[in-house]
Formats: sequence, C-alpha cells, structure tokens
Amino acid sequence: MKILNFGSINIDNVYHVDDFVKPGETKKSLSFQVFPGGKGLNQSVALARAGASVYHAGKIGPDGQWLVDLMKTSGVDTALVEGAACDTGKAIIQVSDAGQNAIILYEGANREMDRDFIEHVLAQFQAGDILVLQNEINLVPEIIESAQRRGLRIALNPSPANEVIHQCDLSKIQWLLLNEIEGEWMTGKKEPEEICGELLKAYPGMEVVLTLGSQGVLYQSAKKKCFQEAFKVDAVDTTGAGDTFTGYFLKCAADGESPEAALRLASKAASIAVSRAGAAVSIPYWSEVVRGEEPGR
Repeated sequence: MKILNFGSINIDNVYHVDDFVKPGETKKSLSFQVFPGGKGLNQSVALARAGASVYHAGKIGPDGQWLVDLMKTSGVDTALVEGAACDTGKAIIQVSDAGQNAIILYEGANREMDRDFIEHVLAQFQAGDILVLQNEINLVPEIIESAQRRGLRIALNPSPANEVIHQCDLSKIQWLLLNEIEGEWMTGKKEPEEICGELLKAYPGMEVVLTLGSQGVLYQSAKKKCFQEAFKVDAVDTTGAGDTFTGYFLKCAADGESPEAALRLASKAASIAVSRAGAAVSIPYWSEVVRGEEPGR
C-alpha cells in the first residue's frame, strides 16, 4: 500500500511582525526568512518523517529544485514532480508575536496540472492505495474522479475553502480533514459537533477530522466519535501545524491505528511543530514524537 500526495509546492517568504498589517498601513518587519512550504509539500514531509512510504506529485518552476531536494532528504519519493515554465508557487506569510499567521498565495506552477499529467501519475498506483489532496493545485475535482475510478482511498484537506470544493464529489472522500473555519464555510454551522453532524448527514461514509486549534480535535464517523485535547506548548509559529497533524494522522490511519491513537500522535506532532519557526522545517520525526514525556504534560 502506497500513499500519493498530489499537492502544492511553495516558497514561503515569512515576515515576523508584532501584529498583522492593516489596510493602508506600512509596517516594519522584525525579521525575514525564506522556508520551503505549500500544504502539499508540508504534508508529504510530515508523512515521510512519520515513517510513511509517500510519493509526491506536483510541479515546480526553475527556482524550485531546492524544495524537491528537501523532500528527498526527508524521505519523500519525488520522481513524480515535474518542471513548469512559470515560477514555483509562493506565499507571503505574516507571523505575529502571538504566533498566529496570515498568508497570501501566488499559485505559480501549482496551477500547471493537466489531465495527461494526472493520468500519468495515477497510473502508478492501484486500488487500496491512499491519495492525499489539498486545494492549492488546479483540477482537484478531476483528480478525485480519476482516483476514485481506480479504487484509491482519498483524503482531502479542503484548504483553502473556496468554490472548487463545491465542485468536488465529496461522497468519494474517505477522510475529510479540516479546521473549524473551513467547517463553518462548508456547513454554515459553528459548533464542532454540528459541523461534523452536517457533513456526516450528507456523506455518511466519510470520516471527519475537525481540528480546533488550542481546543483540540474532534473525530467523527458513522461508527465512532472521539476527542483529543491539544498539548499545551508555547506557540512560536502555527504555519505548519495543520499539515503536520494531517501527515501524522494519515500515516497512523494507513497503518490501521485506532482513531484515538491517530489523534493523539498527530496532536503531539503538531504541538512540537508549533514550538518552532517555519512550516516544513518544523515538522518532527517519528522518533521525536513517540519518545519521552509528552509536551506540556
């Protein structure tokens, strides 16, 4: 069983500010750093560092080879990453003193997927393998359709939540991993249990994993419901927290772990990631997550 992550690859330009820039305001940055990023890249690195056999498919521009090298170093198979004529995707990220982030995306090569490339990639996988998707590349609905025809099990992180998600046949999704803002956008509900209830009413075969930031994470399916509190740590940068959680959760799910065990390990990994700067570079390895005392306990 293999895991394919068909996802974005970005260069993150990170500005540390005391608070987010307001409309019409010019603000001095306290520091500036360049990191590897993109939800796709981050989740592939998280899967690989958790010990999964993960293949990344996507596109980069001439300025993106160092991102592929980073994925390789983390253990990701990058044979399905191709070059594009335009620049690699980029993000402008503000990180506040409170550890929160605000992000502007330039899609770049992440918008260069075509149907021939999709079919070429998916032909390398078979029924029972897992496909991981976010919403930072183009043709996501088409990828879902083709993967489902081939019998792949699909995990979707609907971020960013926009009209493309409404075009996706979510009945084909096994794992939906989303935060409370995305959950409210998709269902019109604010309470976590109501969000999960609305999604399961529409898609009873789905497993919903709803992350709630410092309040923890809720898992719900037709057969089970469980909750994991967040581990208490001093947050430095929350940029890669959700992607770290997603990678670790799906690795555990692929291994047949219980939802309770998957939530616990994924939450612990995310708590380590937020205590460090950067997205992909902050993601811990499996040995660090499972050893020693739990952070903040």
